[in-house]
Amino acid sequence: MSKNNKAIQIQKITGLTSGHFADLVRLAQLVFDPTGGLPQKVVDVDWQALGISFTVAENLRTIGKKYQYASPYVPVEIIWEQLTPESRSWMIENKRHLWQLEECFPARDED
Repeated sequence: MSKNNKAIQIQKITGLTSGHFADLVRLAQLVFDPTGGLPQKVVDVDWQALGISFTVAENLRTIGKKYQYASPYVPVEIIWEQLTPESRSWMIENKRHLWQLEECFPARDED
């Protein structure tokens, strides 16, 4: 199966769009660095209070570190492969709220 077909299949099965994946990458970048890259700023975040379990936050932190300075428009199939089963379920359940979680933090200049 080609990468494009795989992305389409993932989107069809999950109901997720490429926009949801971009929102997730932005959120992952913030989980990795909640300051949004602002020097001298410290932000202590209770991810569970925001509805993100410790294990999902750890998975997102790993992705955020990998794509820290990247555009959030990473191909769907690449991000999907890096998500744990728990993170996949969490993403599907929270797809409509990903952008709201992102808006809780300082703006980033990635796109």
